[in-house]
Amino acid sequence: MIGIHDLPLFVAAGLILNITPGPDMAYIAARSASGGFRDGAAAVLGITTGCCVHTLAAAAGLSALLATSATAFEIVKWCGALYLLYAGIRLLVARGVSAVAPADAAPASRPAKIFREALLINVFNPKVALFFLAFVPQFIDRDAPAKALAFVALGALFNFNSLFVNLPVAWLASRTARRARAAAHATRWLRRATGGLFVILAARLAVAARD
Repeated sequence: MIGIHDLPLFVAAGLILNITPGPDMAYIAARSASGGFRDGAAAVLGITTGCCVHTLAAAAGLSALLATSATAFEIVKWCGALYLLYAGIRLLVARGVSAVAPADAAPASRPAKIFREALLINVFNPKVALFFLAFVPQFIDRDAPAKALAFVALGALFNFNSLFVNLPVAWLASRTARRARAAAHATRWLRRATGGLFVILAARLAVAARD
């Protein structure tokens, strides 16, 4: 009706892409392992919201700028890399649990902060924007009467389906790390491992090829 074709193929391809390990899955697993399922779920929701932002931007044609402008791509890429580097160093140099969740902060604020962090990391990753711009249009008819609406519908479906992959990843990672978190030294090393992962992801994003 709105110019979408091969919907079952789109769903299947989307699930395969979501199952494929990548930076988002690594981030979710790290947050879940170091802070439990609640932290992991907050990361999942932040990343999913970031993908929704990219979907709307792509539907509006803004992501096309990243595909054609090397300068715009580099600016967005470096913003994402620098934020990841900041988050990683903050965890690496932290002392005690308060470094991850400040002592004067309410416990309920921690998931909100992780949500914002995951959202920013995803929004400032131009690879995500280019992915939506490259993948989604393949399932929209050339003569579709409402291409933007079709793009938003497919993007929303892709992001919704990703929850069925990322939330189980968060649960499995938190369950696996539950015993390790019982020991203070294990918690410290989990935090450092998370920080190291963020630094690696920042370096990967910074040196990623434009294509």
